[in-house]
This record gives sequence, structure tokens and C-alpha cells, in this order.
Amino acid sequence: MRYRTLGRTGIEVSVHCLGTMMFQKAFNSDHDDCARIVHTALDGGVNFIDTADMYGQGESEEIVGKALRGRRDDVVLATKVHFPMGEGPNRGGNSRRWILKAVEDSLRRLDTDWIDLYQIHFPDHTTDIEETLSVLDDLVRQGKVRAFGCSNYQPDEIVEAHHVSERRGLGRFRTDQPPYSILARGIETALLPVCERYGMGVLVWSPLGFGFLTGKHRKGRPADLSGGRAAFRPANFDPASAANAAKYDAVEQLLELAEGIGCTLPQLAVAFTVAHPAVTSAIIGPRTQRQLEDLLEGAALTLDDATLDRIDEIVPPGTNLYDPVAFIPPRSLTETALRRRPLAERAAA
Repeated sequence: MRYRTLGRTGIEVSVHCLGTMMFQKAFNSDHDDCARIVHTALDGGVNFIDTADMYGQGESEEIVGKALRGRRDDVVLATKVHFPMGEGPNRGGNSRRWILKAVEDSLRRLDTDWIDLYQIHFPDHTTDIEETLSVLDDLVRQGKVRAFGCSNYQPDEIVEAHHVSERRGLGRFRTDQPPYSILARGIETALLPVCERYGMGVLVWSPLGFGFLTGKHRKGRPADLSGGRAAFRPANFDPASAANAAKYDAVEQLLELAEGIGCTLPQLAVAFTVAHPAVTSAIIGPRTQRQLEDLLEGAALTLDDATLDRIDEIVPPGTNLYDPVAFIPPRSLTETALRRRPLAERAAA
């Protein structure tokens, strides 16, 4: 296993980070099996684990907390906050009020006194970024959090956050967690360069393209929508959809490339993401022990220039063959008032 420094935090993390979204009733409800996956990852050299309070409404954090008993000091533990945790108002978001409650709940479920990396899971445009940064800064000073970062932020939102941190003398986002895969390379255009500019560590999620790069889904074959990511979002895998045609074509070419260099498609996919100079670690989210073992077997894989050039031919740099965050569209698109002047203004103009 290889290790890299997480941005400028001085924290050394494995190039593979164990993601635990699958540790919940909807995907893998066997807590003991999930714990075995954690232990196998740790024994394989992984020292970085990522979860979130909303995964299974706290179930994933509870599983991780139990699995890490006796091994907590050796693990860089990351979790996230933002999405609703229950019914009613003020049970989610990025406000001081909610984060102070949510961090205590996460610490309890994780059975730990501190969180190494506390991440804002998604932007909240109803909350001033200064409000969010100030409470995160307080949590670092209190020793409950070692460093904090963001996830799914746009480049301009990251720039704004750093500007506010500098202007107000607050701690700043040390990391970002965006989606990135061979099939979704859009962040290469602006987001990754911004993260490099600010010295941020980057841990990327969905390096297997929401399961499309597992090799399980092939062109011209019936789609298996019975489990995993396909059952979660079947429209992403529908072979009759024109939107999926480019993904299926790319997978066939990538399978041939992987076979030519003697690795599996998932191993190729993960190795591609960590070849980018801005990427610190790739989050692997196995549902089963076998999936984890396959990915760990490829942990040392380094792609040469010829292989990366071929990938660029299949999916050009900066290209998205699908929108990895289409399920959470930005307010600028979903709220009509943000796209249209009031009728009276339009008429006057």
C-alpha cells in the first residue's frame, strides 16, 4: 500500500480509502461481515476510512465504530455532515446549531473522542459560509476534530470559502471530496486545479463510475439490476437509454485495455484516479469481501504513459459521460427564481 500526505495537514493516508456507504441495511445488513471488510482493509495497509452520518441514518458510523475498537489510534477516520437526520426542520444543513449537535452524535456512534477529518457533505446556500467555517474552527480548537474539509463543492464555492477563512482568520477547508472516474472527468477542468492551488488534499468518490467500471455491465447483454448500485439507480444502467450508450462503448474498450496490461477493470479504474497529481486517495466502497480483495490486489498498480494516453483517447480529459451528481442538482438550476428576472423587470427591460 502506498501513502501520501493529505494536503498540507501532515497526516499520512493510504492511497486507497475504505468507503463505508455500503454498510447499511439497503446494501449490506450483516454487521459482522462489514466488520470483517474493515479488518481486511486495515490488514491490507489501508489506514483511511470514510463514512457519513446519513449513511443508513447513522448505521454505517455505528458499524465502523464497533469495527475499530482496539485499532482506533492507527486509523485516519473521516465522516460527513449535512443531509437530514430525521423529520422536522433544523435536523440537517450546515448551520452552527445543527453541526454542534451532529458532531456529538457522530462521535457517539463512532465510539471515539475525535474525528480526524470532518467534512461538509454538500453546500448549504441557506447558511453563510462564515457560519459554517466558524463552528468547524471551534471544533478543531476543542479537539473534537483534527481537520475539516468539504465535499461536492463547486470551484467557485471553494474559492469563496478560502477567501472568507483568510479574511476572518478562520481555519480553512483542508480537503475536498468530489466524484471522479474515467467516465466522469469533468473535475479535471477547474476543480482539481483549484484544489492544487490551495494545497487541499483530494479524496475522490465513485472511482468505479457508480459501478459501471466493475466489468459486470456489458454492451449487448441484459442489464442486471438486482443488486448494488444498479438496484439503487437502475436508470444509470438501462442499456436501452441513449444516455448510457457512450458508457457501454467506453467500458468495452477499457476492458480490452485492462486485459492487455494484466489487471481487472476495477483495478485500472482506481489506478487511473490516483495518477492525477491533485488526487491524494481514492475511496473504494466494496459491498463484499471479494470486491475488496480484488481492489487491494491492485493497490500497487501504476499506469504508464501509454496506458493513460489510451484512456485519454477513450474518454478525453475533462469529459463527463454522465453527470455524477445529477441526483442532487444545484439550486441555480432547480429554483426558477434564480434563473428568471421577475416578470415586471423583464417587461420593463
